[in-house]
Amino acid sequence: MSSIRGCLAFVLWFVNLLFWVIPIMILSPIKLLPIKIIQRICSSLLVFFASSWIRVNGVIEHFIHPVKVHLHNADIELSEKEWYMVIANHQSWVDILILQRVLNKKIPFLKFFLKKELIFVPFLGMAWWALDFPFMRRYSTAQLKKNPKLRGKDIEVTRKACAKFKSSPVSVMNFVEGTRLTTEKHNKQKSPFKHLLKPKAGGLAFALSALGDHIHKIVDVAIYYPGQTPSFWQYLCGEVKDVHVHIRVADIDEKMRGDYQKDRAFKIGFQQHLNDVWIEKDAILETMAQSHKAYAGKTKLQK
Repeated sequence: MSSIRGCLAFVLWFVNLLFWVIPIMILSPIKLLPIKIIQRICSSLLVFFASSWIRVNGVIEHFIHPVKVHLHNADIELSEKEWYMVIANHQSWVDILILQRVLNKKIPFLKFFLKKELIFVPFLGMAWWALDFPFMRRYSTAQLKKNPKLRGKDIEVTRKACAKFKSSPVSVMNFVEGTRLTTEKHNKQKSPFKHLLKPKAGGLAFALSALGDHIHKIVDVAIYYPGQTPSFWQYLCGEVKDVHVHIRVADIDEKMRGDYQKDRAFKIGFQQHLNDVWIEKDAILETMAQSHKAYAGKTKLQK
């Protein structure tokens, strides 16, 4: 039964994707016209289409595989007219769906840093490009040794991508752990955190620097899945019943603005500040985990 539900949800999501991607693909070439008013109108329409896609996905989810999202600290003030840097722990591709569901229409449309190869994903690649999602190319240590001129190219791409975000409010998403949490990765890193991998400060620091004074708030999200971290397919099949989300909003302190590449003192201070944020996030995740265990234990006793 769960597999049938998953297949039905996938088909409906795919149809919904096609429905909204078609107008996005039609508008994309028009947006290339070097006329600012046309570009602004196209950008607004593209964001409307993308937000509508998320809302319809939510409707499909509600009827096919409902998930109860428990919001902690939900009385925070958010605005679609503000610039935000959004940071979150990363465990599964489901994280993105949860973030979109919780933050859609509360803050500007979320923009993710994506691997350059993802531009070739059918339909979605074109949509991401049209919506000004920044595509990044990561160079391996071997590539940098072979061609030192490539060093710093990813930083330049970050600056150019973020320059587009200065014209209108935007939310830039950054998974600062750099990869999804697994037991193997956690052990390999010898991470000092119970629920998290070590945070990587470079990308976040460069993005904040590139956006400059336009952005002055961070939305810090902690996502906790009771039990096992779900895969995308498990999510579609309705195997995820509850998700806990804790949201904090903080001002971007001046000590978080500086030259991460050349100023060693700033680099060390920025990394330490991010580590402190991660210590707090780890404690929040542990509190949610313990609360769930206590609730589950109480439920068993009642039965």
